[in-house]
Amino acid sequence: MNRRDLLVSMTGCAAYPACAGFFKPSNMAEKAIFKGDAPKKLWKWSRECYNYEKKGDKTECLTCPNHCELSPGDRSACRVKVNIDGTAYTLAYGNPCSMNVDPVEKKPLFHFHPGTVAFSIATAGCNLRCLNCQNWEISQKKPEEVVSRDLFPEDVVKTALQYNCKAIAYTYAEPTAFYEYMFDTAKIAHQHGIKNVCVTNGYISRAALEPLCPYIDGASVNLKAFSEEIYNDLNGCHLKPVLETLKTMKELNVWFEVITLLVPTYTDNMETVKGITGWILNNLGPDTPLHFSRFHPEHKLTQLPPTSIDILLKAQDYARSAGLRYVYAGNAPGLGRENTFCPKCKKVVVEREGFSIARMDVDAKGQCRFCGEKIAGRFA
Repeated sequence: MNRRDLLVSMTGCAAYPACAGFFKPSNMAEKAIFKGDAPKKLWKWSRECYNYEKKGDKTECLTCPNHCELSPGDRSACRVKVNIDGTAYTLAYGNPCSMNVDPVEKKPLFHFHPGTVAFSIATAGCNLRCLNCQNWEISQKKPEEVVSRDLFPEDVVKTALQYNCKAIAYTYAEPTAFYEYMFDTAKIAHQHGIKNVCVTNGYISRAALEPLCPYIDGASVNLKAFSEEIYNDLNGCHLKPVLETLKTMKELNVWFEVITLLVPTYTDNMETVKGITGWILNNLGPDTPLHFSRFHPEHKLTQLPPTSIDILLKAQDYARSAGLRYVYAGNAPGLGRENTFCPKCKKVVVEREGFSIARMDVDAKGQCRFCGEKIAGRFA
């Protein structure tokens, strides 16, 4: 019996305390409203929310499928929306707690202006409850609980220009939680010729996504599982809205790449790999890049081992053989499975070393320099 099978056999086993309470938690974010937890008064970063309905003195948020209904004094599941005297406000506006200049490959985006950098920002908060969250120190916190600084949309754009960033990336925590901040910043960025990248769990309503898409140039979308049950248990949400987000982005011509983390005992199996691969082929097309990413123990799943290299390689090989043209195996330094191949002549057209571009044989028109085949993505 291998380690994975051993862990599966011990799921829910009280005789193995390290596993108890982690494998089948009550984890639905939509049920996790914080009653009576709003601040007594609004602070300088507060803004009225963009997507909500008033129901008497209650408010219903329409930004994501959680549809948090708040009475006065309540706080939303994402921890950043509050009802104050019958009006919905966001506390995540102009107060990023994380900022950095990152290679766009780190998002990961491999077909979106390779070799460029993005000014990356995040506030506290997230609308999911992922047990494996890598940034839980900010995603599972309230804005009041983290160290942040004043950086309003105009200042974000100025900073991006200062550092010669081609794009602004809304990342680290979930951008849907700081929707208003992202939306306003993205509009101003476009006015200055800066592109916008959204690194997201895809758990957003169409009503909020449609007006945002004209300002989003690239997206990295986490498709965390291909099972409603696993989405419930592992991430605290539902599968269908994420699939709808991917189809909407395709419809509205947003460039996006799909990322699936292969989590031991949850998604590190060929059933998941085959389901995701088939759905992408049938609904998004063979040119959609798919990244299989290696899990490392984090947050509430520290008892699990890292994803085996064997399943990572099997996943990549299967997706390629099934017909996807751009499939990557990542988060495993030294593996060498993150180069881009021309689908026609099969030569390496983008060679990567970590987050750096070692060699680039795609021209500004997005064509292979060897045979002229179009490489899917944004390369101009």
